[in-house]
Amino acid sequence: MDWAAFRLSVELGLWTLALLLPASVWLGRFLAIRSFRGRGFIEAAVALPLVLPPTVVGFYLLLAFGTGSPLGRAWEAVAERGLAFSFEGLLLASVLVNLPFAVQPIQNGFAAVPQRLREAGAMSGMTPWTVFRRVELPLAWPGIATAAVLTFAHTLGEFGVVLMVGGSIPGETRTAAIAIYDRVQAFDDRGASLMSAVLLGVSVLALGLTNTLSRRVGRRRNG
Repeated sequence: MDWAAFRLSVELGLWTLALLLPASVWLGRFLAIRSFRGRGFIEAAVALPLVLPPTVVGFYLLLAFGTGSPLGRAWEAVAERGLAFSFEGLLLASVLVNLPFAVQPIQNGFAAVPQRLREAGAMSGMTPWTVFRRVELPLAWPGIATAAVLTFAHTLGEFGVVLMVGGSIPGETRTAAIAIYDRVQAFDDRGASLMSAVLLGVSVLALGLTNTLSRRVGRRRNG
């Protein structure tokens, strides 16, 4: 069992949550309660990582992170090292790839909050921030929790984008999924089986939690 790779995957998942979840709460709520021209385009852009092959996403991110791009050059000037094939680049890629896994459940969670409750809070003298904090968040929390679970689980198992953007640098970009691939390439079936079993268990647990939380959102919306 490559515990270093597993720890790196967990660290990547936690950092991805820390950066992505607050922005996803804002964006998901915005898409849920606002109707405006171009909303469909934004929703399609958010969902794009779900339909594009991971290697395609990884290729374009690799171009964007390379020293030939403005972002890559700016990062190298500040950090004095490249963004591609680094943990920071892997984290940025993880945030972008996980957008649909975070935004869509949160959007569904806020969409399930009845508009009349927002209006009642405003009529009782609550500020918009108070309505959000005391009315919307407690009701939308199953969607937010679903987003957190899906994002973390997907980060642990992501392979194609990680391989393209980060490679397999021990302690830097070699995640559990990459370590499994390396073990298979080395004909270490026992090591690959053990690590695969761990990720399988995490995935089953994540799906169970997600289904439970999704049913709560559905009951709230139907009610």
